[in-house]
Amino acid sequence: MASSVTAMQVAQHFLALQDEDAGDLISNLKLQKLLYYAQGIHLALNGQPLYPERIEAWQHGPVVPEIYQAFKEYRARPIPVEKGKRPAIRDEAVIDFLNEVYDVFGQYSAWKLRNMTYEEPPYKEAEDSQGEISQAAMRHYFQRCLNNETSAHDTTV
Repeated sequence: MASSVTAMQVAQHFLALQDEDAGDLISNLKLQKLLYYAQGIHLALNGQPLYPERIEAWQHGPVVPEIYQAFKEYRARPIPVEKGKRPAIRDEAVIDFLNEVYDVFGQYSAWKLRNMTYEEPPYKEAEDSQGEISQAAMRHYFQRCLNNETSAHDTTV
């Protein structure tokens, strides 16, 4: 599944999936973790990134800096859904993939996702070096998870 989407398009897709009436809301913290899991699993399944933006190890887990900046005004509050706006992703395979990632990881709270990433090698290794979470580390870790060689918190995508 070759992809030419941006992290913002992926973020917008995840935001469109939230169900405000059901109390299913996405904060910037939760959005960052969904982006991390989507990238990691995509790397494991396809050997290439879902989006080109880098992911960094920040105090509260993995972060795509551009997306953080775009939504930082909401702080810990839910990011509002733009009603009637169609997500920009047109590739059905990418949409199906993102829906599956959301089905698995969207059920968790922002803090649960944060805590999950804290235990995972890609974040822990990058945190030690104060920098980027490498795509190679994510690909390796999530391939092991998908092959049931390690725990990835019910990763079934």
